[in-house]
Amino acid sequence: MYETYSDAQLVELLNADDEAAFTALYHRYALRLFADVVKLVKNEDRAQEILQEVFIKVWLARDRIDSEKSFRSYVFKIAENQVFGFFRTAARDKKLMEELKVSASEYFMPSEPDTENAESKDAILREVIDRLPPQQKKVLTLCKLEGKSYKEVGEELGLSVSTVKNHIVKGTQTVREHIFNHPDISTGVLLFFIFLNR
Repeated sequence: MYETYSDAQLVELLNADDEAAFTALYHRYALRLFADVVKLVKNEDRAQEILQEVFIKVWLARDRIDSEKSFRSYVFKIAENQVFGFFRTAARDKKLMEELKVSASEYFMPSEPDTENAESKDAILREVIDRLPPQQKKVLTLCKLEGKSYKEVGEELGLSVSTVKNHIVKGTQTVREHIFNHPDISTGVLLFFIFLNR
């Protein structure tokens, strides 16, 4: 019925509690979202749970979604936040982390750090940081790889502490978005980056 409707038209109907419009949006985006999420979490059951949570949030916010803005961007942003929420939970949940170690077997992350593993983590982090704009790259390299304080980095680069913090926040967000938009990046990189920013 609604196959020929634009996203904006469907959102307008969704604003008015139209369940058929919600179903149409679900079918339009569910497969693509699921494909991207499963590449990140490496587990179809977990990906399905995240997908369900995404569209529950869409339904609960149905009267507040702006039909003049991109629904695609809106729903993918929700999915991005759900994925990173999932990994933050995994970082605190030993059982879930064990499951992720198995499903993302290309990376092994022992609970007790050692020299070899530390070097591996540095390499992973450098892979992520190299994708950042120059100034963000400098700040994250000094703070996260060299272990310098915000004050030390600010003095070295001629920046205020608040500016250094802003670069950390923006750099983190840039990496998050890059990882979500490029699911081919290893789960190991994603997990380590989240651990680093806990």
